[in-house]
Amino acid sequence: MKFFIDTANLAHIKEAHDLGILDGVTTNPSLMAKEGIKGEQATLDHYKAICAIVDGDISAEVLSTDFESMVEEGKRLAALHPNIVVKVPMIKDGLKAIKWFTDNGIKTNCTLVFSAGQAILAAKAGATYVSPFLGRVDDIGWDGVQLIEQIAAIYAVQGYDTQILAASIRSSMHIVKCAEAGAHVCTCPLEPILGLLNHPLTDSGLAKFVADARKMREVLENA
Repeated sequence: MKFFIDTANLAHIKEAHDLGILDGVTTNPSLMAKEGIKGEQATLDHYKAICAIVDGDISAEVLSTDFESMVEEGKRLAALHPNIVVKVPMIKDGLKAIKWFTDNGIKTNCTLVFSAGQAILAAKAGATYVSPFLGRVDDIGWDGVQLIEQIAAIYAVQGYDTQILAASIRSSMHIVKCAEAGAHVCTCPLEPILGLLNHPLTDSGLAKFVADARKMREVLENA
């Protein structure tokens, strides 16, 4: 399973990249605004800065909701760098735009997906990625991981090439569960990724190793 980081924060992106586990980045207008990125040119320049750090797919979201505007906006985004993936909402005109982008060699990420039916439509339109928001599904009392499992089963049976990009990840355990459920990619902030490092037995084991190493050095120094 590939790891994407869901942020526009360049420091977090670089930290994840330096860990050696980063495969790509997803962003959205809210994440851009959080970093104080305002205006079209500043946004485009920020995407270029992200592409300079990460050698992997970078999802850049369109702001428009009608077909013609999404296509024009998506073309500008895709022209920035070969790794740009145009992020398109799961709406009727969004499906039309995904089909247009697919026919014209532009990678897409169909976002705001909350059902298997929507995931089928995205795959039929040729989306490179489909982004089910499992955390938000959990929030309304349904099972987000079960949705990932359902989409994975359908895609396997039907032979769809679209990759499942598990989004709205809330915890480190979400990442593990998505890997078990068959997600091709997970995207989340840096914190849940770093949380995968943690285990009390690792902490206690490391403390013992350090203590034993200190004792060994003391014995050698006093020999």
